[in-house]
Amino acid sequence: MAASIETATPAEIAPDEAVAPQTWSTGRIITLSLLALLVATGFWFRAAQLGAEGLSEDELNKLYAVEDYRARGLSSKNGEHPMLMKALITVSVVAVEDWNALPIAQNYPALRISTEAALRIPGALVGALTTVLVFLVAASLFGPEIGLIAAALWALDPSGISFNRIAKEDSFLLFFFLLANVFWLRSQRLAETGSSDPTPYYWATAAAFGAMVASKYMPHFLAISASYYHIFQGVPRTRWRLGKRRWLLFFAIMGLAFLICNPAILLPETWHEMKMFASERRIGHDAYEFMGQLYPNQMSLWLKGVPWSFYFVFMAFKLPVPVIIAALVGLPLLFRRRLGDGRYFMLFWLFFWFLPFTVLGGKFTRYFAMALPAVLITAAVGAHFILRSLSRQISKAWSSHAPGPWVTTIGAALLVAFSALASARAAPHYRLYTNILGGGAARAGSYFPHDEFYDASVREAALACAQRLRPNALVASETPDLFAYYAQMAGRQDLVSVSLSDKQARQRLQTGDCIIVARGRRYFSNVQAVRKLQAASSPTVTLRLGATPSAQIFILDRAALAALSEASGN
Repeated sequence: MAASIETATPAEIAPDEAVAPQTWSTGRIITLSLLALLVATGFWFRAAQLGAEGLSEDELNKLYAVEDYRARGLSSKNGEHPMLMKALITVSVVAVEDWNALPIAQNYPALRISTEAALRIPGALVGALTTVLVFLVAASLFGPEIGLIAAALWALDPSGISFNRIAKEDSFLLFFFLLANVFWLRSQRLAETGSSDPTPYYWATAAAFGAMVASKYMPHFLAISASYYHIFQGVPRTRWRLGKRRWLLFFAIMGLAFLICNPAILLPETWHEMKMFASERRIGHDAYEFMGQLYPNQMSLWLKGVPWSFYFVFMAFKLPVPVIIAALVGLPLLFRRRLGDGRYFMLFWLFFWFLPFTVLGGKFTRYFAMALPAVLITAAVGAHFILRSLSRQISKAWSSHAPGPWVTTIGAALLVAFSALASARAAPHYRLYTNILGGGAARAGSYFPHDEFYDASVREAALACAQRLRPNALVASETPDLFAYYAQMAGRQDLVSVSLSDKQARQRLQTGDCIIVARGRRYFSNVQAVRKLQAASSPTVTLRLGATPSAQIFILDRAALAALSEASGN
């Protein structure tokens, strides 16, 4: 394969296919202004009403880790995940506490920042800044026009926004992956042109990769950059060569950066937590609901777990339709030589993400955060091709004063506007966005309910139970620790929180006790009991996210207890 590679850089691509970074058609000042606007707008979408939804079970674990850091210092709490994100969350939580203690926040409650928002602010900020990195990577590969379109799509995409509004590691993994490749692609350009010494960029790449692995243990994504580098090594005139000594130093710097960002890896307890997680003994539930069906959700089940079509369905129903069309046009263009050698980087990116995550049996939609920019850059390539082709046709048909050159700008703005409108309509519950192919808002929450609802209504469920239940009542749900956290905040420490999947706990339920049936928390272990309960009784309270039902609260009477007893085989 390497022998067929030409060492063309984006500057050598034909002008009808891409625009060279050295000849930015929009001008550097305009480009920087647009990027600043996109970052600001993207941050607004990600940060506005950041505490509108309650914590998820995963996020509560992050909060407990933060509390452990503050109490004990370096800790293995939540040690199955690296600590870089949790360290940043700790800084955010402390800063928010200091802000809320200020007189201005004390006197004006509307200015106070919730705990939920404090946990999510780092992800929202990193997600907004990712806009710049998407531009830099795409511009390095295909030119600034495509880079700007891709950056705008990322800044305003409802799924991208939703991934950055939860306190999970995927946003940080993506950020440092892109940062590393900004340096990596820059080192290639400097080495090939001989305009400057690329060595500092090698070391910057290594440090960024170290931070990437300290964000989430996904080191196999280094294969994307390594494969892109390797295909050029068989071309004799390639100057982009590190050599063995530089590679050894590269991995040494990467390891040092990893240790600096993730010192908890030095604790023996951390390795124990990682071993427990890798053995899949930390899986708390026995299924994942996908398109109304239950499937085992374990990585090691491969094709016997969640279906291979999971992420393809996600793209079909969770991306704005114009973006899907543009991506379908752009994908075959990645195989055209005239697009330049940057297409190989994209092909490796798509290959090394889709191959493993398609066949692995355990899946969550947030894993797609790593692949989404690749899809959006592909869409930007397709949109640019369509609009440039249309522009040329208009220029041929009109006079020399034809508006053809403006077609690309106007068309790109319309494409981006579709994403902005989709996000505006979905706010603040971006995870529920479903495009017209998926049935629109009427089918929101129907395809990936665990990830679409993500325990968002447990806070409200705890408050409703606190207002209605007798003292010392039992509450059965699939998030007992999360319910107990919010019940305590509501002043009801007396409520006893148990697992709905626990048959012995269900047998302890009496009249006046409560069951919370949350969408996205349907499992093999509770499906029969919930079905019987819903057939025998009506919910006391139905909670919603916007217009979408999200949870039901059942205060048990004798009929409901009899139904539960029948489901348990008693």
